[in-house]
Amino acid sequence: MRIVFMGTPEFAVASLKALVNSNHDIVGVITAPDRPQGRGKKIGVSAIKAYALLNKLKVLQPDNLKDELFIKELLALKADLQIVVAFRMLPEIIWSMPVRGTFNLHASLLPDYRGAAPINWALINGETKTGVTTFFLDNKIDTGKIILQKKEIIDENDDFGTLYNRLMHKGAVLILETIALIEMGSVKALPQINVNSCHLAPKIFKKNCEIKWKQDANQIVNFVRGMSPYPAAWCRFNNDILKVFHVNKINKNNLDPGEFKSDGRKYLHIGTQTFDLNVNSLQIQGKKRMDIEEFLRGYRME
Repeated sequence: MRIVFMGTPEFAVASLKALVNSNHDIVGVITAPDRPQGRGKKIGVSAIKAYALLNKLKVLQPDNLKDELFIKELLALKADLQIVVAFRMLPEIIWSMPVRGTFNLHASLLPDYRGAAPINWALINGETKTGVTTFFLDNKIDTGKIILQKKEIIDENDDFGTLYNRLMHKGAVLILETIALIEMGSVKALPQINVNSCHLAPKIFKKNCEIKWKQDANQIVNFVRGMSPYPAAWCRFNNDILKVFHVNKINKNNLDPGEFKSDGRKYLHIGTQTFDLNVNSLQIQGKKRMDIEEFLRGYRME
């Protein structure tokens, strides 16, 4: 089959790599246009573009997915199947183009956690399992018929980074299995059910990442896990902004919510609505990420 792959971030690279390594016929790769990145605002390429160029794959980077020239270029690729991993919402003229359809890889067990940030929200909500889903695209977001799913257990020590990595690789395997079913004509895609009882996973913005110390300690632990290392939970500390990457609960409640206590050398405790929390890893604005002892050695407590 002639396959067009669509994706942008690192999460999508594992899937494209699996396709290349299994000798599938990748006739085109669609990714985001080059954008200014970092503090220096140098023009950077997406992770998918970098991998595609390294493997001499044809790359298209449309600003507008409804642009007539782009649509002509896509039609000229004569794809039998399109695969989408971490990309934009496609207009119907694009997803309905291939004879075998267009399917998407989503990092949750749909219909649970539809939206842009399923891994973050599963951790924030304290879930103990999640997974990956392939489904055929339709004209709404994450609502199409399900092809395959694989479950993944969430360990209590998982954070966004560790779970992201496992789901990225599990998703790549699921994509290969999905293609095999489509090639054999054995797909039995099922509609999503029990939708009204499911969680949503909306995009997360910086303003939503502030830690609310008046919450339950377990809620805060899960919130930090779901944001670590990216986009990172943060709090105001003295006159500084701290990104917090790891905390653990202490079985005592001596501090008021948001109140902190430290010996200036080895520990920093902060109060919540229930139990106090021990801060283990953090980053002050403009500095690198540090463990608590390194941070306290260079920070003047007020």
